[in-house]
Amino acid sequence: MITVDAVPYPYQFDRRHTALMVIDMQRDFIEAGGFGSMLGNDVRPLARIVPTVAQLLTLARAQRMWVVHTRESHLPDLSDCPPAKRRRGNPALAIGDAGPMGRILVRGAPGNQILPLLAPLDGELVSRHGSDVVGCAQPSERSARRIAQPIPSVLASDATPRCASMASADRQMIGDATLVIDKPGKGAFHATDLHAQLQARGITHLLFAGVTTEVCVQTSMREANDRGYESLIVEDACASYFRAFHLATLAMLTAQGGIVGWKAPLALLQAAFKKTAGESA
Repeated sequence: MITVDAVPYPYQFDRRHTALMVIDMQRDFIEAGGFGSMLGNDVRPLARIVPTVAQLLTLARAQRMWVVHTRESHLPDLSDCPPAKRRRGNPALAIGDAGPMGRILVRGAPGNQILPLLAPLDGELVSRHGSDVVGCAQPSERSARRIAQPIPSVLASDATPRCASMASADRQMIGDATLVIDKPGKGAFHATDLHAQLQARGITHLLFAGVTTEVCVQTSMREANDRGYESLIVEDACASYFRAFHLATLAMLTAQGGIVGWKAPLALLQAAFKKTAGESA
């Protein structure tokens, strides 16, 4: 068991049952010329956390933990994008419109891709999700037993929830222990089968990183709390366009004895792994 000197009190987890959630580290939000900057935001605070997120990914991979990347994205016909969402922000440039990096927040567009430094490695599992998987059945008991192993293993081809309408190309099994979730909402659990994927792998604890702290990261962490996951936000691996929003969100998530979860910087997480390794040597 690994113990992190977190706020509001120590956070304990078993790496075999813990996944790293990297939320929306995509070009549209972080690079100049993307959707974030077109809304008038200074993207530099988000860009500054990229090296920290890269270190966190390296740590998780070294510990053979499951890694989940999310991308906020929509189908090309925008059938999974409510009009109320599309009207938000800059009315002159909406979701689905053509921008400098292709269509904004549309799957497959250059701007919708995860930053190259943080992208899933060759040989990792890529799984595309969205509103087309709502209503999928849970994995079978036999399949869940097979893939909920203490050490991540290759996802068996018949172990993933499917809908009859889902084409085989929507899920590509390449190997190893990473999922990429294309989510049409702000939360990672909304209109995706993320919960089923985590349950099938025996995941009980989640570590959160990504952008923005007060929108997609916070929404996903609150959704996780409602589903029974014990979550820690790696505070220096998250960022907002507005520093005050970042700090306020961290305070809200950890208030009242950790009403949603815990927080800790990457250095304390690294120290916890190092201490555990030393004790087991």
